[in-house]
Amino acid sequence: MATTEEHLADENYAVFIPNTHEGNQLLKPRSETKAKELMREVGSVLRMSEAEAAQLGDLPDDPEDDQTMIINMGPQHPSTHGVLRLMLELQGEQVLRCKPIIGYLHTGMEKTAESLTYMQGGTNVTRMDYLSPFNNELAFSMATEQLLGITGDIPERATWIRMLMVEMNRIASHLLFMATNGMDLGAVSMMIYGWREREEVLRFFQEVTGLRMNHNYIRPGGVAADLPAGWRDGVQNLLDMLPPRLDEYDILMTGQPIWRERLQGVGVITPSEALALGATGPIVRSTGVEWDLRRDMPYLEYDKLDFDVIVGSYGDAFDRYAIRLAEIRESMKLVQQIIDLMPEGDYRIQDKKVTPPPRARIDESMEALIHHFKIFTEGFKVPEGEVYVGIESPRGELGCYIASDGSPTPYRMHMRDASFTNIQCLPHMMRGGLVADAVAVISSVDPVLGGVDR
Repeated sequence: MATTEEHLADENYAVFIPNTHEGNQLLKPRSETKAKELMREVGSVLRMSEAEAAQLGDLPDDPEDDQTMIINMGPQHPSTHGVLRLMLELQGEQVLRCKPIIGYLHTGMEKTAESLTYMQGGTNVTRMDYLSPFNNELAFSMATEQLLGITGDIPERATWIRMLMVEMNRIASHLLFMATNGMDLGAVSMMIYGWREREEVLRFFQEVTGLRMNHNYIRPGGVAADLPAGWRDGVQNLLDMLPPRLDEYDILMTGQPIWRERLQGVGVITPSEALALGATGPIVRSTGVEWDLRRDMPYLEYDKLDFDVIVGSYGDAFDRYAIRLAEIRESMKLVQQIIDLMPEGDYRIQDKKVTPPPRARIDESMEALIHHFKIFTEGFKVPEGEVYVGIESPRGELGCYIASDGSPTPYRMHMRDASFTNIQCLPHMMRGGLVADAVAVISSVDPVLGGVDR
């Protein structure tokens, strides 16, 4: 006979489960999953036939439920790079299945955008992928400018300032990857070194924009302010400081047998899998696919600059690490060219429809004060239409889709964040690997959950 305590425990369990159940996105035991469902994460995504998917899903050596266990990794795990939750089906130490569960950082930013004017929108999007805020602002601003029909009127200096900031942002983002990737794999001192170098880049951002992160600096029509006096010296000091530090990273990590053992052959993905999953950035380039929007679909003035698209050969975690390290050097090469080619001129378009008057004019002219007040309270109206703009962020293709109904606020806005798409590669990378390698695989994807959940 069951005791009263056991009955109470059963009742409490029945009450507890609905409060923690996440619905269909949870990973179900194999006994509750049909063969086709079991292999859907592989079969349907990779465009296999139903017969092939069913055949793979119904293997004779499939383990029974009592031989496997399903565990949660995250969302509170420090090595999931934010509030990412992975449900892993393990057989001993081997990962049989993996299911990413997202949404723990969902803040409704795309819905919020519908109530913010285009002038205010930059403060919203800059917080999505918070490690590359300039890229978020650039995609949003370029989309707005296309709707306004002023793309060709943006001053040349504003365009080159934008390129300078996003390339510096790419360096800062990849430096943080070096830091966290080292920390995740046990190279703890790398966290100190990567953070140290990134601080110098953020210090430059603070000199230019007044803020270290979430800048709202790149705006429709140009940038918020011109580069400060002495900016060239600041950037040149950074470019002189970084090369010997990157050489130290090579000594500390790239050539080390333990580092290579942890990364080589881990989290492998093929070119066909990466393309079918919509992966972009270092993930798809690690498979040998040369795809970089700066070169293949040029925007801003990238077609006037000389740079290489870095690709790998094996599609493993080591390739993804090596590509990001090499991309820091490529961005430094780009920044040097931008310094040399930076033109003089306006830093924003002189169109009264989208540009507020200079601060000094507000004290002298009532019309300027009214104009300033109306732009910042009501915003400017954007013609009806829809547009999509894609750029190359540190994590891959970052796209902004805006539908306008002719009002000062977007009717709809959607951001195509690279981390969101890249995370769906995790089940394919982890399948058949060890649970000890799960942290290395997550780190190699370099997800930013602010961009994933938005």
